[in-house]
Amino acid sequence: MTEPLRPVLLPLMVEDQVRAALIEDLGRAGDITTYATIGPEKTALAALNSREDGVIAGIELARAAFRLVDPSVVFQAKVADGDRVKPGDALIRVEGPARSILSAERVALNFLMHLSGVATYTARFAAEIAHTHARVTCTRKTLPGLRAVEKYAVRLGGGSNHRFGLDDAILIKDNHIAVAGGVAAAIEAARAYAGHLVKVEVEVDTLGQMREALGARPDAILLDNMGPDLLREAVEINRLHQGLSGAEYSSAVGRVMLEASGNVNIQTIRAIAESGVDYISTSKVTMAAPTLDIGLDVEIG
Repeated sequence: MTEPLRPVLLPLMVEDQVRAALIEDLGRAGDITTYATIGPEKTALAALNSREDGVIAGIELARAAFRLVDPSVVFQAKVADGDRVKPGDALIRVEGPARSILSAERVALNFLMHLSGVATYTARFAAEIAHTHARVTCTRKTLPGLRAVEKYAVRLGGGSNHRFGLDDAILIKDNHIAVAGGVAAAIEAARAYAGHLVKVEVEVDTLGQMREALGARPDAILLDNMGPDLLREAVEINRLHQGLSGAEYSSAVGRVMLEASGNVNIQTIRAIAESGVDYISTSKVTMAAPTLDIGLDVEIG
């Protein structure tokens, strides 16, 4: 099986986020501690080192932090986003005016530690279900302003992305169904409204709703808060509805995809994946990911 290409994060895509973070940190007077203790003639060579095992994400944001503070700082990445690292590994070396390096340090580390934490935590989820065909996927539950880069980090960790926003796919939830007048009615209205490239997914709480949804043929069905036994039953209902054998089911092109959500964590995801669902969505990979411990160590001052 061919390894998927790593996602790309162009510098232009992250510059506004990094600039806003620097402005927040530098405030109205700049880094007064550094200005007070270090003369403008001082230079430094420093390394950003990993202090634990993990998957790296956020190199371009760290690069942007140093560049926006001072373009003369030389930035050399020793690893790439998506690389796995261990304690003691040098990730980045920076060289230049000491004031500039120290003023950019916190913002560079904040982005690098947070996004590497998301990638690392996602990799743990992905490893738990690697023996199945299921994929762990993130949600719209992300830190405000960081959705695009958090979703980028999820992919580096081996996960997949759900919607980026309300505008790139239709996900019919329980309140939409209540107002629209039923599962089938909501799906039919969505089909009539959507362009031919827009996917339609519907959330269901019961197997009865699932059967109604299958009759209206959405692209995907989200099975909300169902335990492994109910999920297995849902997979079997879907297989029989599609007229597929057990051997054909997981690789069949064009069938309705099944997504599980609710009560998903690192302890429960294996049993959920073994039910046969295709995707497992969880906010844990973005909202509960611990940061990866990374530090900046000055080597020469």
